[in-house]
Amino acid sequence: MKEAIKEAEIAKEKSEIPIGCVIVKNSEIIGRGHNEKEAYKNSIYHAEIIALSKACKTLEHWWLEDCDVYVTLEPCAMCAGAMLNARIRNLYVGARDLRMGAVGTSIDLSNIENFNHSFKVEFGILEDECRDILSEFFKNLRKKKKEI
Repeated sequence: MKEAIKEAEIAKEKSEIPIGCVIVKNSEIIGRGHNEKEAYKNSIYHAEIIALSKACKTLEHWWLEDCDVYVTLEPCAMCAGAMLNARIRNLYVGARDLRMGAVGTSIDLSNIENFNHSFKVEFGILEDECRDILSEFFKNLRKKKKEI
């Protein structure tokens, strides 16, 4: 999770919402990403999508069945769906997303009986650090808006 936090910090430096993600196979990071929606003006450039794409490129395959995902904030429905399609093994989450969390908080796409794949989810990995990065980012953003 510390590597995912490093990715979140990179996003923060770029004035992106600070979310980071890494994909791990056999104890090696094979994909990493951070939010880049503002840079590319594209709503799908979430940390998880970027990291999954890089992992697929590394493995030269779309199946990531022996891979684990570490992400600083609970994935949205789009990202959870991408993880299902990629057949990830486990998901480790820093902080819950009370509004858009799609692997247990608002909804749970990780373990639906009729789907052909499911994955295990573990919450609370370095939760305080992950939550604090986001809280600080939005606090500073609100402060800047008041100054304008």
